[in-house]
Amino acid sequence: MMQGNISNGINLKGKTVLVTGGAGFIGSHVVDRLVEEGARVVVLDNLSSGSKENLNSKAVFYQADVKDMQEVRGIIQKEAPSAVFHLAAQPLVETAYENPLETLEVNFMGTVHVLEACRLNGNLEAIVVVSSDKAYGKSKTLPYAEDMPVGGDHPYEVSKAAGDLTAQSYFKTYGMPVAIARFGNTFGPRDRNWGRIIPDCFQAILKNKELVIRSDGKMVREYVYAKDVAEACFRLAQHIESSKGGAFNFGSDNILNVLEVVQEIEKILEVKIPYKILNTAKNEIPKQYLDWSKAKRMLAWQPKYTFAQGIRESFEWYKENMMHFEK
Repeated sequence: MMQGNISNGINLKGKTVLVTGGAGFIGSHVVDRLVEEGARVVVLDNLSSGSKENLNSKAVFYQADVKDMQEVRGIIQKEAPSAVFHLAAQPLVETAYENPLETLEVNFMGTVHVLEACRLNGNLEAIVVVSSDKAYGKSKTLPYAEDMPVGGDHPYEVSKAAGDLTAQSYFKTYGMPVAIARFGNTFGPRDRNWGRIIPDCFQAILKNKELVIRSDGKMVREYVYAKDVAEACFRLAQHIESSKGGAFNFGSDNILNVLEVVQEIEKILEVKIPYKILNTAKNEIPKQYLDWSKAKRMLAWQPKYTFAQGIRESFEWYKENMMHFEK
């Protein structure tokens, strides 16, 4: 699965690594990549949005919550991981609007708890904090580059920006081997977050339903496949010596508005998706995509999967699993 030739990185084979949120959508793909590498993977997840069905059978599982500092510290003390991948999060903008307290507690304080537990335990080789392009907030400058300031006007953006700033402060203050990954909109198997356009398209197809688009259909995003995201996290940890203290964008060339996503899926899967536009989405950024040239240059990372490949592979998973979950 390697996507380039780079050398002189840390070797995680045979080492214990902790993945918070490892039963979730993106986290479970990171776990799979680490198991593939030969690491002993420990997962911490409260299963609020994740599922045991997502878990790799080779992973050790703790049902715990990053909001509980003592739980997090206890697991890190017991397992003494060589690397930590922090993906536990409240991932939805709409949920953040409805429940800002929970979002800030998970995305901000959860990150603080993981970093502080790592600091107290010591001896870690790499810590990867997984963030989002939303940490940049709203900017007229596109694409978003890593040297742009983070910030935001609304709870979700602020929760991600606060976590990023905390991660950078732990590097600058304590010299901890922390790096930050910021992704575009990630799609792929195991995403049960209805309200996201790609899972909703699949559900509309498989259940012969009308697709409901919450936005005006014109919001522009960058779409990157989950397995490419997992590889990005792995690369970041592997090359922590050159990446620590920094943030890295990971994106793709799939820059589409919502209606274009629908049209592309129709074309790829040779289907027709009827839809209606509600235009009720709140606190969404109109246009957002990333400059990921730094990751390409420093980590030799670039997406392996085309949009069409990712859509086809994802759709097969939804076809096989749609009966197991309902909206």
